Amino acid sequence: MNTVRANPFTEHPAAAGETYLAHLRTAAGFGFQMVFAGLACLVHALLPFLFVRTGSDCICRLHERMHARRRRVESGH
Repeated sequence: MNTVRANPFTEHPAAAGETYLAHLRTAAGFGFQMVFAGLACLVHALLPFLFVRTGSDCICRLHERMHARRRRVESGH
């Protein structure tokens, strides 16, 4: 029986219209921004006068970037 398995390192990036390295760079960028925003939220929890909008601003920015990328992939650009 001959079964062809998709390469797990390239299947999702290709579906997102990216190479593995491009996807790595993009996903790592999102992740680092989320970690920074998460740390800012933890500081804000202790000191509510600091980083008042940092977490929510980061979420909004990342959400818009992700949807813009998705629209580009779906439109074929």
